[in-house]
Amino acid sequence: MQKKLLIVFSLISVALIGLIGRLMYIEYTSGAKYEKIVLSQQEYDSSTIPYRRGDIVDTKGTILATSTDVYNVILDCKVLNNDEKKIEPTITALVQCFPDLNADELRQLIQNEPNKQYNVLEKRLPYDQIQGFVTLQEDKKNNPDIDGVWFEKEYIRKYPYGSIGSSVIGFTTSGNVGMAGIENSYNSTLNGINGREYGYLNSDNNFEKTIKAAEDGNVVVSTIDLNIQSIVEEKVAQFQIDNANVAREGAGSKHTAVVVMNPQNGEVLAMAQYPNYDSSNPRDLSAYYTQEQIDAMSDDEKLDALNGLWQNYCLTETYEPGSTAKPFTVAAGLETGTLSGDETYLCDGSELVSGSTIHCVNRNGHGLEGIREALMNSCNDALMQMSYAIGVDNFVEYQKIFGFGQKTNIDLPGEARTDSLIYTRDSMTAVDLATNSFGQNFNTTMIQMSGAFCSLINGGYYYQPHVVKKITDEDGNTIQTMDNTLIKQTVSEATSEKIKGYLYSTVSEGGTGKYAKVNGYSMGGKTGTAQKIPRGQGNYLVSFIGYAPQEKPQLMVYVIVDEPNAEDEAHSSYAQGIAQEIFAETLPYLNIYPDEPMAAEMPVNPTLPEAKQQAIEAANAAASGQQADAAVPDQTQAEEGTTDTPSSDIAEQGAATTGPAVTNDVDVVTSE
Repeated sequence: MQKKLLIVFSLISVALIGLIGRLMYIEYTSGAKYEKIVLSQQEYDSSTIPYRRGDIVDTKGTILATSTDVYNVILDCKVLNNDEKKIEPTITALVQCFPDLNADELRQLIQNEPNKQYNVLEKRLPYDQIQGFVTLQEDKKNNPDIDGVWFEKEYIRKYPYGSIGSSVIGFTTSGNVGMAGIENSYNSTLNGINGREYGYLNSDNNFEKTIKAAEDGNVVVSTIDLNIQSIVEEKVAQFQIDNANVAREGAGSKHTAVVVMNPQNGEVLAMAQYPNYDSSNPRDLSAYYTQEQIDAMSDDEKLDALNGLWQNYCLTETYEPGSTAKPFTVAAGLETGTLSGDETYLCDGSELVSGSTIHCVNRNGHGLEGIREALMNSCNDALMQMSYAIGVDNFVEYQKIFGFGQKTNIDLPGEARTDSLIYTRDSMTAVDLATNSFGQNFNTTMIQMSGAFCSLINGGYYYQPHVVKKITDEDGNTIQTMDNTLIKQTVSEATSEKIKGYLYSTVSEGGTGKYAKVNGYSMGGKTGTAQKIPRGQGNYLVSFIGYAPQEKPQLMVYVIVDEPNAEDEAHSSYAQGIAQEIFAETLPYLNIYPDEPMAAEMPVNPTLPEAKQQAIEAANAAASGQQADAAVPDQTQAEEGTTDTPSSDIAEQGAATTGPAVTNDVDVVTSE
């Protein structure tokens, strides 16, 4: 008996040893293969952990765009059908906490989709709307049978200030794709990387979980100052109201746009336009179209209308600048030595150029003028005579130096190319040189003009325009600083000082820019009134570009009003009025204090609404009574330098060509 037991034990031992050996062999040779087979038969759970898109903030840290967490309510029918006693308690809790849900519809869903684990019941609810259910679900003592419901977290983009700054900020579509503005140009910086949560039931039916955390996007700190941006947008909006239906139906203009910059470093402090859109609801056309008009639009027509709102006018639209280009012509002459600054010119009302007669606004002529007076009066005749001395080669070269025809490469999408919209040495004729000298027959963009003008008034230093200052992480740690980029020196400091002196006279000594003057501040600038193509239709683009204070300017404001809503559009005073109000509120905000004696009387802008005109007149009257003995500018001298009266401030040819306009016009009427 013992012998038999020993034999059986031996056989069993040999078998076990053989089995162990076989298992060891399988583990060694095919362990990974069989592990995958086993794991593939276990239950897995895997979900995405969304990243949070980074904020966009203004220069002082005020949030302009942010991402807030929301939750989708998800029902897992399979879990409930595995334990039917949980169905009714769960349905009751859902209906109690989410009034939009219907109990019968939930029962039908659970019955019809017994194995479906992802059923979206509610979308994008803030946490306070799901908190009630979460509280019930977590209270297992009193609610042990609530199951099969979970909350999928995601983020939605929010813009606390709606339409303010929308042309710079932009907006996003689903999937965190930036579609315009900073949202687009810094899309990869703002976006992060999704995380992942992995879970599975192991062989002991224990749930094991691994989490790879999401990496949130970075914060973009812009150069935009929300307070200045708000001031600018308020003035633009008010202009539309004040000038609506003055002579025609519609708003105050076809387009109105403003760029505000720090001329010492290229930072864009504000950029605004009319019409614009609300970043929170960028596809809403109701502000500009009736519901009947919207309903009548085809999909393509709606898209065209939306694209018109989404485009940043300051970057994408090209136009003939008009007389705001005259300071650049003078600067080119001074820099090349073809002008000394001491020249005088006789304006007799027109110039005969290659058989074409090109008129000045004052067809009777301004008489004898120096360069200062030519800019103050915005005399085309004098500018054309300057262009003869400057010559084609110098003129074309300095257009390139100032950046006309070239992208500024501002850090925003959609900047227009204008290289085909200016002349070359080979294509420029004598007539082209003459008309280009006062800003006609070549095209630019607002950001090109702004960047170049800043270099004229800051000592000649051209800084690349930019709207982002730095990148930080969510905790405020700086990741990257966008240094102010000095591209080149366009003119010498001596030329810059001369140009500033001329521009000061244009605003502060009774020239065509007198309506932009803020009492008590030293200021300079230049006006423009450009007749749009087709010529002779009465459509104008009027503008003003200026700065303050005179010494080391801290603020540059450029305003364009495209087709003011008036029977007589040809008044740069529309743009000057907007600029003056922006300067008046922004200078004190920036702690820039008055640096000149207060004048007893300021000129009254004839294109302002009557109420504003009366307010200025009342202020003038009060100032005259209070400051009779104050030091004031020589009024007689100022008046002698003024030719920009409402009746003469008309009709500079230009705007919105598709290329350099080669003209044989013999009756070109232009002015400031």
